[in-house]
Amino acid sequence: MTAGRGDRGTIAMYTVLFTPVVFLLAGLLVDGGLAIHARQRAADMAEQAARAGANQIDTDALRETGKPVLDPGRARAAACDLLAAYRDQVTASRCDANEQEVAVSVRIGVRPQFLGIIPGFGEFQLTSSATARPVTGGDGP
Repeated sequence: MTAGRGDRGTIAMYTVLFTPVVFLLAGLLVDGGLAIHARQRAADMAEQAARAGANQIDTDALRETGKPVLDPGRARAAACDLLAAYRDQVTASRCDANEQEVAVSVRIGVRPQFLGIIPGFGEFQLTSSATARPVTGGDGP
């Protein structure tokens, strides 16, 4: 019986060929998930900081004009202070404010878990920005 001798080593060849492909796909899945999560985390931090800055309304100007006007110095400080709580995660940030709005930009570094062993797939940066404006209550009851 020599019918099966031509298939010798076929499984070993498939294992050698497809193991890197499976590893690459697993890496894309895991590291892609890390990147998506980091992007959402950066967006969340930027939005929180922008909202914190937008809460810094100049009360004297509000009483005078009836319109919400930001105190740019306090708004910028409030936004940057909130980001300081995330110092271990944020690699760079920028907080800008004027009398109308607060703009915050956050950068987070992500270190790949699987694909980091491949040359050229080192740590990468994700950036997210958010803007917030002060709003007062509408015509409520």
